[in-house]
Amino acid sequence: MAFNDAQRFFPETRMRRMRRDDFSRRLMRETQLTVDSLIYPMFVLEGHQEREQVASMPGVDRLSIDLMIDEVKHLYKLGIPAVALFPVTPADAKSELAEEAFNPNGLAQRAVRAIKDAVPEMGVITDVALDPFTTHGQDGIIDAEGYVLNDRTVDTLVRQALSHAEAGADVVAPSDMMDGRIGEVRAALEQENFVNTRIMAYSAKYASAYYGPFRDAVGSAGNLGKADKKNYQMDPANTDEALHEVALDLAEGADMVMVKPGMPYLDIVRRVKDEFKVPTFVYQVSGEYAMHKAAAQQGWLDDNAVMMESLMCIKRAGADGILTYFAKQFAELGDV
Repeated sequence: MAFNDAQRFFPETRMRRMRRDDFSRRLMRETQLTVDSLIYPMFVLEGHQEREQVASMPGVDRLSIDLMIDEVKHLYKLGIPAVALFPVTPADAKSELAEEAFNPNGLAQRAVRAIKDAVPEMGVITDVALDPFTTHGQDGIIDAEGYVLNDRTVDTLVRQALSHAEAGADVVAPSDMMDGRIGEVRAALEQENFVNTRIMAYSAKYASAYYGPFRDAVGSAGNLGKADKKNYQMDPANTDEALHEVALDLAEGADMVMVKPGMPYLDIVRRVKDEFKVPTFVYQVSGEYAMHKAAAQQGWLDDNAVMMESLMCIKRAGADGILTYFAKQFAELGDV
C-alpha cells in the first residue's frame, strides 16, 4: 500500500473504529463465503441400505446408492450446488488395466444416473482417475517396472470420461495428472456431442502426504502399499510448475482448474487466480479435514469456528469454489 501526504495517522486514523461493532465489520468485509461456493465429496459403495463410517474422517460415511440419494436430496435442500462422486470399488472388480473404470454399469455410472433421476438440478462431478480400479493403486496403467504409462493411461481415461458423460455427469474432473489428458478428453466429448459437459482439471495436484484418509475411504491405500505417486503428481516445493500445468490444461480445453490440497497451498491458489483469472477451485482434502476434526474431538479447537475460518481463508486466497467435507456442516449452520 502506498501512503501519501493526504493520509492521516494516529490518532486521526484509528483502524479499530471499524472493528468495534458487528454491523461495521460486516459492511467492510472483503470476502464473502456462502454455500454457493461449496461442493460436497461423497463416497459411494455397492449394496442396499449400506452405510460405513470412514474411521479417519469423523462424520463422513460411505453410502450405497439408495442412501446416497437420500443424502443428496438433503444437500440440495441446504442449497449445496454440486456433489463430487468417488466410488469404492470392490476388490474383485479391480484389475491391472482398470477396465471397471469405463463400465457403463459401473458403480460411479449408476450413481450418476440415480442422482440425475432423483435430483436433476443437483450438479454432479465425477472423478476421472484409475486408482480406485487398479490392483496396484496407481492412477494409471503401469509397465513391468511399475512406472505409470502416460499415453496408455490417457486412452483409458478418455473411455472413463465418456462413460460418465453418457451417464449424465455435468462435470468430469480428471485428477490423474497425466500429460495431455485434458485435450484428449475434450476432443472425445466434442466428437460424441457432449459439448456442454464441463471439465474441471486437477491442474496443480501435489504429491502430498495429506491424502491418507481419502485413500482409506476409497480402498486404494492397501493396493498402493509403500509406493508413491511422485512421478506424476507435483513436487510440493514447486510453484512455477503449477502455472505451467494450469496454462497447458486451459489451452487443452479445461473449463475450470483445481489446486489440491487446500490450506497448505494457498500461495498457489493466489498465483493461479492472479495469473489466469479463470474459475479456480480448491480441494480441501481428507487430511485437512481429519486434522481439524481430531483436534476438535480433543477439545483443542472449536469445531465450527475452525471450519468457518479454514473455508474463508481458502476463499480469500482466490478460490471460486471449494470441494470440502465440511460443506454439509457449513450449510446446516448457515452462511457466514
